[in-house]
Amino acid sequence: MKLEVVNMYPDILNTYGDMGNLICIKKRCEWRGININIKNFTIDKEIDLEDSDMILIGGGSDKGQYIISNHILNQRNSLESFIEDEKPVLAICASYQIFGDYYINPHDEKIPCLEIFEMETISKKERLVGDILISNNLKLDSLLVQKYKHDLNNIVGFENHGGRTYHKYGSLGNVKVGFGNNGEDGKEGMIYKNFIGSYLHGPILPKNPHIADYIIFNALKNKYDIDHLNENILNLNEIDDSIEINAHDENIHLVKNHD
Repeated sequence: MKLEVVNMYPDILNTYGDMGNLICIKKRCEWRGININIKNFTIDKEIDLEDSDMILIGGGSDKGQYIISNHILNQRNSLESFIEDEKPVLAICASYQIFGDYYINPHDEKIPCLEIFEMETISKKERLVGDILISNNLKLDSLLVQKYKHDLNNIVGFENHGGRTYHKYGSLGNVKVGFGNNGEDGKEGMIYKNFIGSYLHGPILPKNPHIADYIIFNALKNKYDIDHLNENILNLNEIDDSIEINAHDENIHLVKNHD
């Protein structure tokens, strides 16, 4: 099996090591014997998104978001089709915001957004900063659950954002420690089909290997016949996740105790 992965704007959107999400996906695919081809997409290097299986977009400052805002609008239809075709997208922080209707920056300026989702973000002076722990609202495949013998019910990370995001969709998780989308409604992130938007840096995937595998497995399900996927996944190489699992559990312990 093979996956084509697009890494969007890696030279502009890589706050708090979000490039680690790509590294995590790459290594976990390689360890399982899944061929992975990574293609970078940026302002001076556009590629066709249609033939790809997964998109990763990191976070960035207001400046970075402003730099890409007009350029990414040219990809609106391609990105919307990608999402509606149920191909996985992971968008962190600034890139999460840009899939909504608009973003109001600290200077009260309206930054153009993709308008794919009914979602608005308003920046405020007080930033929402710190370690964060949320429940896991993703519906994990039974096969994925069988592969893990540890806590799958939590997602841990780090948030640092001035934007307050409001939307009507399902959330990635309910906030246990931290602030989440806006510090008001107790929700963090967004889920729509296989689109995941989140404020969690960390980066999120190395700290939560079960979420990385959720994205990988859904990419495989989408690309290949779902009726035959389980047998194929069972034949994938097993991974010794003891280090990742211990790190995940220790992060949860530290966040709970710090709070």
